Amino acid sequence: MNEYAVEAVNLTKKFGDFTAVDHVNFTIRRGEIFGFLGPNGAGKTTTIRMLLGLLRPTSGTAAVLGYDIVKQSEEIRKHIGYMSQRFSLYGDLTVEENLNFYGGTYGVRNKRLRERKAYILKMAGLEGRERELTRNLSGGWKQRLALGTAIIHEPEMLFLDEPTAGVDPISRRAFWDLLYELSDAGTTIFVTTHYMDEAEHCQNLAFIQHGRIVAQGSPQEIKETKMRGQVLEMDCDRPDVAVTALRELGLFDEVALYGALIHVVTNDAQAHEEAIRNALKSRGVELRSMDLIAPSLEDVFISSAREVQREL
Repeated sequence: MNEYAVEAVNLTKKFGDFTAVDHVNFTIRRGEIFGFLGPNGAGKTTTIRMLLGLLRPTSGTAAVLGYDIVKQSEEIRKHIGYMSQRFSLYGDLTVEENLNFYGGTYGVRNKRLRERKAYILKMAGLEGRERELTRNLSGGWKQRLALGTAIIHEPEMLFLDEPTAGVDPISRRAFWDLLYELSDAGTTIFVTTHYMDEAEHCQNLAFIQHGRIVAQGSPQEIKETKMRGQVLEMDCDRPDVAVTALRELGLFDEVALYGALIHVVTNDAQAHEEAIRNALKSRGVELRSMDLIAPSLEDVFISSAREVQREL
């Protein structure tokens, strides 16, 4: 058996003169959680739709679970599960009726369907709510039910497109616990997200920007090898004023707020410390602390995205 669940080579999709996905190359090992990270419009969903055989590539090739995405798309759909951010549930059906419907769609019936429903209801914490109308469930419960409908046929691989968008942080964490359980049991998971904290949960990542992959590897590898410059983290009493003052210096690749803290990206942090202190003092900003820190994934993503911007 091939060690890769997905192999994409120069995969490209154009819509007229617009290139949505631009010669992307990546592999996903069987059993891993692979994160596809990027802002809205970066090409994440278009890539998924090609891998599922729903969109024909303009050029390039890809295989999912050993099946060609153009010639064998029907076979691919038998072996994968898909969950979108809209959850694809029927609100006027009960929890159990949704599971029955999707089970029938995938050919899961009789004893196997009863076993799978029991497993999913327990996994999702929905035992005792089988007869509740789906539209009455909270976002977190709908999310778990949608995951259940996507895995009712025990697929080898799951495609999750922004599965936690609009869901509260506690439900997001519970959802990721479920993904780890599935991954530990051997399911390969491809998940798109724009949440940097979720990206840290993935074994491997690819950052996509303007249809191009700008960085890929494990979260740690990306932070160690793809960051252009050093990151200074500052704690100030008036961060909004401080950000404006630092940007006006014109010395830094990036000045951004991270909660109440400020991150400044520069090639030589030590050389600019005095200029930073003077700029903040002149605006009446108290600088409580300034430290050189290891870059976050968000720092690396912004740095990589800016590099692509300069090339466009």
